[in-house]
Amino acid sequence: MTHSITRALQDPWSGGSDPRWRSCSLSESLFPQDICEDPRLFVDGISSHDLHQGQVGNCWFVAACSSLASRESLWQKVIPDWKEQEWDPEKPHAYAGIFHFHFWRFGEWVDVVIDDRLPTVNSQLIYCHSNSCNEFWCALVEKAYAKLAGCYQALDGGNTADALVDFTGGVSEPIDLTEGNFASDEAKRNQLFERVLKVHSRGGLISASIKVVTAADMEVRLACGLVKGHAYAITDVRKVRLGHGLLAFFKSEKLDMIRLRNPWGEREWNGPWSDTSEEWQKVSKGEREKMGVTVQDDGEFWMTFEDVCRYFTDIIKCRLMNTSYLSIHKTWEEARLHGAWTRHEDPQHNRSGGCINHKDTFFQNPQYIFDVKKPEDEVLICIQQRPQQSTRQQGKGENLAIGFDIYKVEENRQYRMHRLQPRAASSIYINSRSVFLRTDQPQGRYVIIPTTFEPGCTGEFLLRVFTDVPSSCRELRLDEPPRTCWSSLCGYPQLVTQVQVLGAAGLKDSPTGANSYVIIKCEGDSVRSTVQKGTSAPEYDLKGIFYRKKLGQPITVQIWNYRVLKDEFLGQVHLQANPDDLQALHTLHLQARGRRQLSDLPGTVAVHVLSSSTLTAV
Repeated sequence: MTHSITRALQDPWSGGSDPRWRSCSLSESLFPQDICEDPRLFVDGISSHDLHQGQVGNCWFVAACSSLASRESLWQKVIPDWKEQEWDPEKPHAYAGIFHFHFWRFGEWVDVVIDDRLPTVNSQLIYCHSNSCNEFWCALVEKAYAKLAGCYQALDGGNTADALVDFTGGVSEPIDLTEGNFASDEAKRNQLFERVLKVHSRGGLISASIKVVTAADMEVRLACGLVKGHAYAITDVRKVRLGHGLLAFFKSEKLDMIRLRNPWGEREWNGPWSDTSEEWQKVSKGEREKMGVTVQDDGEFWMTFEDVCRYFTDIIKCRLMNTSYLSIHKTWEEARLHGAWTRHEDPQHNRSGGCINHKDTFFQNPQYIFDVKKPEDEVLICIQQRPQQSTRQQGKGENLAIGFDIYKVEENRQYRMHRLQPRAASSIYINSRSVFLRTDQPQGRYVIIPTTFEPGCTGEFLLRVFTDVPSSCRELRLDEPPRTCWSSLCGYPQLVTQVQVLGAAGLKDSPTGANSYVIIKCEGDSVRSTVQKGTSAPEYDLKGIFYRKKLGQPITVQIWNYRVLKDEFLGQVHLQANPDDLQALHTLHLQARGRRQLSDLPGTVAVHVLSSSTLTAV
């Protein structure tokens, strides 16, 4: 079980600069009132059409801004109190020349204050700018974001997913269209479209891109009009009704469509359903007006979702995680924990062990435990490393290659893992700011181990876990039960035993089969499985871990048949579980309680036992 690393250098969201600006030379800084006569924050409101990419290679950022502009509730978070910040021609003396913006960084909204001097060449803005020469919201947001990153140079190449998260506090989920084979698999494509439509309809932000393999591919324009290595904002997602009049209504034929925007404000898709294509004759005039279809080279265009999956290689969905109990939509429970990879000479205190490739140090990483409390639950997990701020002298801060593994552990585990257990899921490892994983898991207890790819790397991270019901997620800090002043009186554990009940066979049957469950008991502690219905040969796969003080007292495994009024005892076995017991897997006949004979109760139980006098062996 090893991991490989994906380099962000291959990330399709990095983007390059607009080639029209590459001839720009020496720049200066001017105030908006020196650039135009009537500077405004907004001119005729805010729109995704306002933005045009400038000299810096941040199409990824401009694409995210285009998506942001279409969501009033979101941009008003990024641009707070915008009416108070707007220039007021009637009160020129009230203008202070500063603006403040909010960005979500590392678990909290950060207020960034800037002045209004902007880089120019020949009195023209050289970075992000608006269609209207006197509209400055996008240039000012870009300057605030550059300040947050360290400098404008830090925006030259980046990740759309990061900007989307910084604008919303949401969770970005990358979709690899090529690897998922969505272009040729209609069922998978339809399912993905429904998910994209749901994210869009619930206020999320989405972007698309075409991956580049070599530097020579960057910003190469394809015959279809699309640009490789370039981030496009998805500004609308809808099912478009085909046909005209009542016939279209009753026929109810719809097409899955996506509207995209090139941050350059030009260079559009020229295939089917492009601005001037004949396919639009299949859609009524009223439907086209409702969709906002225009015939002009403004960088915005429509495509079928099938063509999106055929020509684009990646989609980023930034989901807004609904945690409000008052909402009619699905409500998520979020656990948010801050952690760090730190170096220490003592292995017990070292927390920078690297990925599973480095088995000697892997378990020295931070560990977090959470519970899936439903029979099966969708779990969303995201780790985000603290961004490295850039400076002009030092250049751009490099991200660590990060990822995480999830292991299914004992139902009653309270201390750190020290031995490999079944891996439930695993993320990719990439030198990106954040890594996301969506996984469906059965009921039980799990441990997340976030790591850097190589051991010895240090940094801070934020772990976010989303489940349908509270997961009780927390960090495991202790390796074994702590010694206290009561340990000398009450005793300290001398043995650790892991018991796994795999299943049973030949249980006492009934017309509908046994509805059985198993309980493992040891020195006052116990774990219980879910009920396995209608079978005399159930598979429990129940694990418990016990730190034992009374070595002469056996561990008891009991099987019960669930009944509405009173549960029926089906049998039990006792396990000595000594460290020198080398037969780890036991198949044992069920015994009765008291003095009854072994033959009195039918059935066997399969049990896996691991014991050690070293408390950190499991």
